[in-house]
Amino acid sequence: MLEKITHTFSDIFKKISGKASISEKNIEEAVEEIKMALLEADVNLRVIRRFVNSTIEEAKGETVLRSVNPGQQFIKIVHDKIVSLLGDTKQDLQLKGPDTESIILFLGLQGSGKTTSAAKLAARLKSEGRKPLLVACDLVRPAAVEQLSILAEKISVPVYKEDTKDALKVAKNAIGFAKKNGLNTIIVDTAGRMQVDEDMMAEIKSIKKALKPDETILVADAMTGQTAVDVAKTFDEALELSGIILTKFDSDARGGAALSLKSITGKPILFIGTGEKTEDFEPFHPERIASRILGMGDIVSLVEKAQETIDEEEALALQKKMASNEFTLQDMLDQLQRVKKMGSMQSLLQMMPGLAGQISEDDLDTSGMKYQEAIILSMTNQERSNHLIIGPSRRRRIAKGSGTSVAEVNRLIKQFEKTRLTMKKMSKNKGMQAKMMNQFGGMF
Repeated sequence: MLEKITHTFSDIFKKISGKASISEKNIEEAVEEIKMALLEADVNLRVIRRFVNSTIEEAKGETVLRSVNPGQQFIKIVHDKIVSLLGDTKQDLQLKGPDTESIILFLGLQGSGKTTSAAKLAARLKSEGRKPLLVACDLVRPAAVEQLSILAEKISVPVYKEDTKDALKVAKNAIGFAKKNGLNTIIVDTAGRMQVDEDMMAEIKSIKKALKPDETILVADAMTGQTAVDVAKTFDEALELSGIILTKFDSDARGGAALSLKSITGKPILFIGTGEKTEDFEPFHPERIASRILGMGDIVSLVEKAQETIDEEEALALQKKMASNEFTLQDMLDQLQRVKKMGSMQSLLQMMPGLAGQISEDDLDTSGMKYQEAIILSMTNQERSNHLIIGPSRRRRIAKGSGTSVAEVNRLIKQFEKTRLTMKKMSKNKGMQAKMMNQFGGMF
C-alpha cells in the first residue's frame, strides 16, 4: 500500500529530522525531493505545483527556521499539507434516518470493482444496524446480475433483480420492493463501461433523475493513477458525484489517485478497498492515510482492526489462560487466524510507527505462519489441548498430514512452549499486561 512513496518520504524525513538547525537551502532540497516523489507517484501536476509552492512558503517562515526542533516542524507542515490534499477530515455517508429509504447510486468503469464494492458497503451498513437492499441494474456486463446475487447471498443481504434489459424499470420497482419489505438502504449497481459511453451515461442519468439518490458514488481503481482522476472528473461533470470509493488500495504502490482526487474533483474519498474479502473495506481517514504515506504508521487503525477480531469476553478468557499457564495449541491457532483476519502482514506493518516504509513485501516471509497453521490443523483436539502427549509417532503423523517435516513440527512445539512461558511471565507483570490488553484488545 503506497509502498514507493512511503519509502521515499521516510528517507527524506530521516535526513532532515536529524539536523539541529536547517536553512532555506535544506528546505528547498527536501521539497525538491518531495516534488520528485510526488511525480513518481503519478500525482496530478497542478496538485504538485500547489503543494510545493505552499510548503516552501510556510516552511521558510520564522516559526520553522528558528524553532527548537526545525526538522520536526518541517515534517508537521508536510504532514498537514498531505492531509489537506487527501480531504482534511473523514466524510460520512449522508443517509436518512432508519424509518425512511436512503438510496445510494453506484457507478464506474468496468473492472473497477463496482459490484464487489456495492456488496462490501452493504455488509458494512448491515453491521451498523441498517437494512440494505442490493439492486442489480448492471444489465450489460455478462453475469453481472449473477455476481451480485452470489455476493448478496454470502453476506445475507437481499438482492432485487428482474429478467429484463430495462435498468430504469428495475431501479424504480426496487424502491417499491424495499418499502414493502422494510429495507431502508437501497444500493443500486449500475452498468459499467470500458470507457465513458454516451448511451450508458444517459441510462445512469435517467436512473438518477428518477431515484433522486442521497449518494452518487463513483468506484475507481486506485492503481490507474491519473486515469482514475480523469474518469472521476468526467463522471462528476455529467452526474455530480457526492463521493468516491477507491478500490485496490492495498496494491497501489504509488498513491497518485488518492493524492489528486479531492483537489481536482472537490469530491471526498469515502471508502477504500484493501483486499478481496468482504471485511477489506475501510472508511477513508485522511489524517491516518497521511501518516501511513509519510511512514509514521497508523496505530489507531491497527488497534481498531485488532479489536474487531476479539471481543471483551474472549480477551478476559485469554488473559486467565495466560496467567494460569493453560494456553494451548488451540489458543495459538486461534491467535494465528485472528491475525490473518486483520489483513496482510504488509498492511499491518504500514500501520506500525517506525516500520512503515521500511519493510517491503519482498522482505517478508509469511510462509512460517502458514506452516504453523497447517501443523496445528493436522493435530487432534486432544493433542491441541495437551501438547505433552505429542510423542515421536504422533509428530511423524502430524508432519505427513500437514505436508511438513518432523523438524518443523518439533520447531513449532518448541516455539509454542517458549511463547507459553513468556505469556505466563507477562501475565504476572500487571503494568505490561494492562498496556497490551488496552492497546490490542487481548490479541497478545
